Amino acid sequence: MFSHVSRHTQYLLAEAAFAFVAVIAAVCMIVMVIDPMRNMQLMVAVGTIFTISLIILIRLWLDPDRIRAVQSNAVLKLASKMAASMSGGLNQTSAQEICEALLPATSAIAVAITDERVIIGYAGSGKEYNKQGSPIRTVATHATIDDGKMRVLHSSSEIGFPEDHHIINAGIVAPLIVSGKAVGTLKFYYPRPRNINETQQSIAAGFAELLSTQVAASALEEQKKLATSMELKALQSQINPHFLFNTINTIASFVRTDPDKARVLLREFATFYRRTLEDASDLIPLSREIDQTQRYLTFEIARFGEERLQMESDIPASLSGKLVPAFMVQPLVENSVKHAMPARGTLHISVKAWSEGDDLLISIVDDGVGMSEDKRRNIAAPGSSTGLGIAVRNINERILGYFGPDSYMDVQSEEGKGTTVTLFLKDCCKGLNNPS
Repeated sequence: MFSHVSRHTQYLLAEAAFAFVAVIAAVCMIVMVIDPMRNMQLMVAVGTIFTISLIILIRLWLDPDRIRAVQSNAVLKLASKMAASMSGGLNQTSAQEICEALLPATSAIAVAITDERVIIGYAGSGKEYNKQGSPIRTVATHATIDDGKMRVLHSSSEIGFPEDHHIINAGIVAPLIVSGKAVGTLKFYYPRPRNINETQQSIAAGFAELLSTQVAASALEEQKKLATSMELKALQSQINPHFLFNTINTIASFVRTDPDKARVLLREFATFYRRTLEDASDLIPLSREIDQTQRYLTFEIARFGEERLQMESDIPASLSGKLVPAFMVQPLVENSVKHAMPARGTLHISVKAWSEGDDLLISIVDDGVGMSEDKRRNIAAPGSSTGLGIAVRNINERILGYFGPDSYMDVQSEEGKGTTVTLFLKDCCKGLNNPS
């Protein structure tokens, strides 16, 4: 009957139903007691209904399953609140929110969170002695950080409060463990040692483990972002000294033969490198990525000549503002120039974007020397250390990170005929265009 709702909700509905029946029966009994024409048989029946409803209600209140359901529901709500507070990691703001959420959920009169050196959150009695940013003064806390073991404190002196402070006289110090190392502590304070029993210790250990898990998850997410950032910087570094040297040499040659063109190239070169640094950390409009790609190709055309290198792009205006990862198209065009240029003739590169429903597709096509099937398979291999392999792997991983596992990068090539790279960005067209 109640299979589609939680056990906690089932108990609440049952309690409400029997409470309603008991109240109605009680009202009927009162009315019949003051009625001189009362019907005794009906009064007995109503009294029986009242008694049975009351007994069932008491049984529901005292039912261990009901108590566990209520406790589980409370813990789930508290865990959800803690997770929301931890969205930006464990810092003074989130630690304070968690302490304030935990305090009413336990029998403790104060809750504290520390990192390895200072107090980062405190709620409850004794707050005047434990301000955020204050150094840890409890010896037991330092010991817990050192060995990762939970400790129970039985006096205010063990806790480290001043001698005239008599409100808090007991505590539990539970470690926050991440990757096998204590990175902080969660502490519960009580008025007397007898307030601490096995239940309180279990609660402290449970909440510490829950918070440790959330700290670890937050740290993992931060590491993932950092890894992505480092990979992006590695990709940026592929704009290497050879490219820098060749471009400066090209500009220098035009200083003598075509000063106006040299000035234009120098200005574009400064813009190119500024954009390279500015676009390092986030999604950018597709038009900006294409502009940067075209800017890069300007230098290569100046170096090789228009008779050797040409590029055309077909980006509909409706797609130009769609947000895509930076350094997604330009490295692929750069690799075409580096690896696909034929010994004679012109290398044609085409960049095209189109949408299929909410999905965005981008193709980079060249008619260069192409590659063998073995080489095509190897460039995307996890262990590939070639420049092209690093670029392909990096771009593919960032596409998956931003647009999910249904997104992909496909590389097709045939020796002597050229290479086609297709980027499929799932749901990229759902959002609004970026006006910049």
